[in-house]
Amino acid sequence: MNTSALRATGVLASLGATIPVIAAPLAGGPSTPQLVHAAAEAGGLGFLAAGYLTADALAERIARTRLLTPRFGVNLFAPNPVPIDSESYATYAAALQEVAAAHGLDTAAAPLREDDDEWTGKIELLLAAPVPVVSFTFGIVEARIVQALKRAGSVTAQSVTTLDEARAALSAGVDVLVVQSPLAGGHSATTTPGIPAEPVPLPELVRRIRTDTGAPIWATGGVSRAEQVREVLTAGAEAVAVGTVLLRTPESGASAAYKAALADPRRVETIVTRSFSGRPARALRNRFTDRFDDGAPAGYPALHHLTSPLRKASAAAGDPEYVNLWAGVGWRDATDEPAARILRRLAS
Repeated sequence: MNTSALRATGVLASLGATIPVIAAPLAGGPSTPQLVHAAAEAGGLGFLAAGYLTADALAERIARTRLLTPRFGVNLFAPNPVPIDSESYATYAAALQEVAAAHGLDTAAAPLREDDDEWTGKIELLLAAPVPVVSFTFGIVEARIVQALKRAGSVTAQSVTTLDEARAALSAGVDVLVVQSPLAGGHSATTTPGIPAEPVPLPELVRRIRTDTGAPIWATGGVSRAEQVREVLTAGAEAVAVGTVLLRTPESGASAAYKAALADPRRVETIVTRSFSGRPARALRNRFTDRFDDGAPAGYPALHHLTSPLRKASAAAGDPEYVNLWAGVGWRDATDEPAARILRRLAS
């Protein structure tokens, strides 16, 4: 077997990377400056996840990362809300109350909260203090914002799940398409979360979008082994981004309960659920998804804010049953090895 390392090309190589493997952004805690540094140390590129952080917290996270490596990206949640009516919200909040009360919480009294994840403040931050790469997910970003970030010196990338999304992103002027398959862990990047994803294998999705657009592609979703990396690169991707396979590493900020669940042989499947956040996301099955998936309404970010205290309390108690255990289909390949070692192996 040929074990020579794969080499970075195109946009990724121009950023100084030497291998075509990227540490994907993992919002909610797993992404850390240390994980980003490990990706750079391996020869790749790592992303900080700006989702759920305040603009000030993101600035602090970027400053810490700059002390470790000059090569990194920042991923933003682009505004694309999923509205929810007050009656549906109240019904779901009441349904959660029994579980919440066992954790000392009161979801029934939780107000409906909507926000844009401090979008404007984060854009202003990245324009004032540019980073090498800025990527977007959930929504196609206005061309004027894309162009401003490019003028500031950042490479821009947009997560897409379909050819139509890819065309829209390129019309907005992004440099790179981050093509995500339905097998990815965590939230789907779809701009139409109410429409079920078409089950297209990642290599086929890459070929389809690459043939139509000719744009640079960083591919992601369900990739956890070196042979899969090679298959996706052969299909036309410039690089592959991985996330789930890094969740158990020492550099990951995932909770102990989360890491233990990923290693638990009794967990046998992932499902796509909106029960935690109101948007479709792939997670390991647990008691929360078994109990609430069927009745969960669409509603993002309202449901994220509603369930967040319960998820945090469950994680703090070491109980993974009410935690959003985001995981792609390759979660069995996640190990507790150093992240740089895993990334080098994927590029071998």
